[in-house]
Amino acid sequence: MTVLNFIKMHGLGNDFVVFDARQDRLELTEAQARSICDRRTGIGCDQLIVMEPAHSEGADLFMRIRNADGGEVEACGNATRCVARLSMDETGNGHAVIETPAGLLEAQGTADGLIKVNMGPAQLNWQDIPLARDTDTLSLDMSEGPLSNPVAVGVGNPHAVFFVENAAAVDLERVGPKLEHHPLYPNRTNVEVTEIRGDGDLRVRVWERGAGITQACGTGACAALVAAARRGLCGRLANVELDGGVLAIEWLEYNRILMTGPAAFSYTGTWELT
Repeated sequence: MTVLNFIKMHGLGNDFVVFDARQDRLELTEAQARSICDRRTGIGCDQLIVMEPAHSEGADLFMRIRNADGGEVEACGNATRCVARLSMDETGNGHAVIETPAGLLEAQGTADGLIKVNMGPAQLNWQDIPLARDTDTLSLDMSEGPLSNPVAVGVGNPHAVFFVENAAAVDLERVGPKLEHHPLYPNRTNVEVTEIRGDGDLRVRVWERGAGITQACGTGACAALVAAARRGLCGRLANVELDGGVLAIEWLEYNRILMTGPAAFSYTGTWELT
């Protein structure tokens, strides 16, 4: 039986179990990943993170991401902040480059103890998100219940952003699973219900593919800001309030997205892998 050390972390309540496999290789089956993520019989988390040796020059480490359903995904903004904090604490530097399946993400610490990450470019073309067919990503023919006409955005992973008058009133637990598996998204999608507030800030609730409703989603906050700015509903810089707290998101003119928010430790422990 293999005993693994883990670190439990979270970004605004979006929680992670982090394993360090930079020295000893760790290969998990989907069933093992699901077992670890299970909140009743495992450690419990939204996503399982494995730190591995970097593949690319200039990167500090490679971050592998598994959702609670055991499947591997390309990007996770809150996890990037958490892993960047681990790397910066380890090296003593205020800067880290985290390699992910979606590319290299640069992170830096801020004076007030937050982590700012350059999440890379917003993907706005249907092939890059990806969608199943050529369509206008600013206005999708897609609906479920009270939700319709979303904006498609890629932030290393796919998103469908719906605009509503009252985000809290949406029964996300009912409509989320159906929208996640919509045929327009061959790799499934994350779903954001987004309310534009009077001050130009956003209130967002998220259904994450493979995880369900989460307290926060970094890439979801980025996608919501980009979608709202494309529709002319807000500027390119806004605070995005999620169930777990607030992220500052900025969509730069040269199409890079900056995300700033906290990364917190919860506890450490061991897990017997079977």
